Amino acid sequence: MKRISVVIPSYNYARFVREAIDSALAQTYPPLEVIVVDDGSTDATPEVLASYGDRIRVIRQRNEGVARARNAGIATARGDYVAFLDADDVWHPRKLELQIARFDGDPSLGLVHCGVEMFDGDGNTIDVFRDGKEGDIAADLLRLEPGTIALTGSNIVVPKRVAEELGGFDAVLPPSEDWDFCYRVAQRYRTGFVAEVLVRYRIHASAAHMNIGRIENAMRLAFQKAFASPDPAVQALRKQAYGRLHRILAGSYFQARQPRGFVRHALESLRYDPRNIGYFVAYPLRLIARRRRSRPAP
Repeated sequence: MKRISVVIPSYNYARFVREAIDSALAQTYPPLEVIVVDDGSTDATPEVLASYGDRIRVIRQRNEGVARARNAGIATARGDYVAFLDADDVWHPRKLELQIARFDGDPSLGLVHCGVEMFDGDGNTIDVFRDGKEGDIAADLLRLEPGTIALTGSNIVVPKRVAEELGGFDAVLPPSEDWDFCYRVAQRYRTGFVAEVLVRYRIHASAAHMNIGRIENAMRLAFQKAFASPDPAVQALRKQAYGRLHRILAGSYFQARQPRGFVRHALESLRYDPRNIGYFVAYPLRLIARRRRSRPAP
């Protein structure tokens, strides 16, 4: 059997981390080890972790962020493969079994991802992402093509040698370190996909991906890093990629009811890629529909 190390970074998630750990320990393909990196928690996280005894390995460090916490897990992992699970997410029991089967079928793969279900604090499903691409997906990732990969660290498994080759996750980029990591893997290796929903991704107010401004800054830095490449094939995608990035940010600000942010990024999107005009023309119709839905029933 291939040996898998599960790495769970946790910072003040005592209320969630038990469910994450239990889902890792309940895998039909048992991992070699479950490593929980306590990233300087000040809540009851140490007590929760202590209750597992020697069923998990615990690394404690000062608060340095999720990227460095994952990197600490990679450094100490004894498995041939590393699977990442955020402390506020949950795995379905067959996740590792089905993903490792893809590596069995093609050992040259550098990453295998899967479908993701988003759920709220009451356990209700918000959205489901069943689509995903495999093979050579670097260009699709750079263009931020929908349906390429659900960008949560909890849905990827990589060979440990690949994670080490890349130098792990970029600690400057949270919350865009997942996109950057997947893109760098995809530049060098083919990707595999399991077309089943195997991860439950929790949506809550303290999640990093709820901060649009932080995402904007991180993705700008990630794109600067990506487009520092002199590769003509990469540079040829620059305008389309930036146009899509600003289009996504405009939509995020629209949903957050921040019109200035929406207008600013809509104009930037059109400056990079005028073909996005059709996307923005439809926004008034979306606004009218949303207002109708928000009206109280007679």
